[in-house]
Amino acid sequence: MLSADGLTVEFNGQTLFKDISFVINEKDRIALMGKNGAGKSTLLKILSGLRAPTKGKVSYPKDTVIAYLPQHLLTEDKKTVFEETAQAFSALHDMEKEIEALNEELTTRTDYESDSYMELIEKVSALSEQFYSIEEINYDADIEKTLLGLGFSREDFNRNTSEFSGGWRMRIELAKILLRRPDVILLDEPTNHLDIESIQWLEEFLINTAKAVVVISHDRAFVDNITTRTIEVTMGRIYDYKAKYSHYLELRKERREQQQKQYDEQQKMIAETTEFIERFKGTYSKTLQVQSRVKMLEKIVPVEVDEEDSSRLRLKFPPAPRSGNYPVSAENAGKCYGDKRIFGNANFMIERGEKIAFVGKNGEGKSTLVKAIMGEIEHEGKVTLGHNVKIGYFAQNQASLLDESLTVYQTIDDIAVGDIRTKIKDLLGAFMFGGEDSFKKVKVLSGGEKTRLALLKLLLEPVNLLILDEPTNHLDMKTKDILKQALIDFDGTLIVVSHDRDFLDGLISKVYEFGNQRVTEHHEDIYGFLAKKNMENLREIERK
Repeated sequence: MLSADGLTVEFNGQTLFKDISFVINEKDRIALMGKNGAGKSTLLKILSGLRAPTKGKVSYPKDTVIAYLPQHLLTEDKKTVFEETAQAFSALHDMEKEIEALNEELTTRTDYESDSYMELIEKVSALSEQFYSIEEINYDADIEKTLLGLGFSREDFNRNTSEFSGGWRMRIELAKILLRRPDVILLDEPTNHLDIESIQWLEEFLINTAKAVVVISHDRAFVDNITTRTIEVTMGRIYDYKAKYSHYLELRKERREQQQKQYDEQQKMIAETTEFIERFKGTYSKTLQVQSRVKMLEKIVPVEVDEEDSSRLRLKFPPAPRSGNYPVSAENAGKCYGDKRIFGNANFMIERGEKIAFVGKNGEGKSTLVKAIMGEIEHEGKVTLGHNVKIGYFAQNQASLLDESLTVYQTIDDIAVGDIRTKIKDLLGAFMFGGEDSFKKVKVLSGGEKTRLALLKLLLEPVNLLILDEPTNHLDMKTKDILKQALIDFDGTLIVVSHDRDFLDGLISKVYEFGNQRVTEHHEDIYGFLAKKNMENLREIERK
């Protein structure tokens, strides 16, 4: 259906990837994987036609519809949510109007024998065939079903899109893409802006309704649920397996072990042969044997072992200054916006060193309570910080708050104070911004690279209360695992807002559940909480 042939991308004298080729077939569901900065998003843009490769080409049949959802959306408009979503069918409406106009022209013209009249008839016939081949759609019902599935309420339909945050606007764009029923759907981190219930709905849609799908996502469960094929971009090459991501990792490990075994055996044989040649090359009785072995060495095709990307983030939080026994406590805390109650009567005490998860549906108050703890909003009741509490805060949009006009080095240089200034280059190297990468402008960084930079800023000042709001958005799986280990080792208090069950597993020991205008405390780890609630996974929180 879609073919990528010999794609090469070079910029600033560096090769991002070279001479990669693959085919996307109908019903393929491909996970595009690789570390941040490997070129995944660039490859999606090339497949979508938004960017041209340095070499190579992308080809597909003439009528193929390709839809692309980027990580970040910058468009503005003045339509309602329903009107904007209905734009998904604008091409069909335009086609219908064109057919009507052409038919009207045919009825008024009298030059029946002319070439132009015959061309007009052919054009109408071709357009009509195309239009009526499209199955009949109940546009309003489809729009409604899709918007509800992605988390909008009916009350939202007539609200202006300008009233919604970037994450909700991204959902509108996703709705438009899904309604178009494209031949190939390209999604770049689609789950970053979705709550758990909406992720579940999207999974079901992609599995049961979509045609070909290529997705970039850090969400291991999402990727494993929807994909049947994995293409990994690493070290400028691709590895393509007809297997979901978790199975692919096993297969790749086996493949590399086999390659290494073959390589070692070949090297041993070459060494033995070379030794024989050197020992007997001047011996007359062995001349024929020596010549035979020389020819054999010349014909050997070297066994190649797949290169492994050994670059690794080194992440360790500074020792936490000692705080009071209870860094955060709440007494009858609550919040309303006008007539809308978010939550109320929240009572809890978080002990020093505890690691807590905030879970629940979007809009139930997780980020609101975080803002109350930070002292950023007025609220009911009391939310009290303990003695000597120093907060480190990572917001959902932390990466987007970086000054894009600065370089990576300038970003850190501007905030580093004291002895740490002598170690800026070492710090940047530990965060995989070594050498020339430290002089990149922030605006050219990938979403994951910006998140890494934002995390580095967080490390520059010792804190004893870390509050992280969806910290894994835009992080590749390897970096996410490294962050998780660093948080496990952190000796302060942790509050993390996340929908990611894998990330929370082994990290937190207590769960605060947000829902039905309440905050409920559960003294279990994430799997204990799930068992207690008799749920298969966190998605079921949304349906209770």
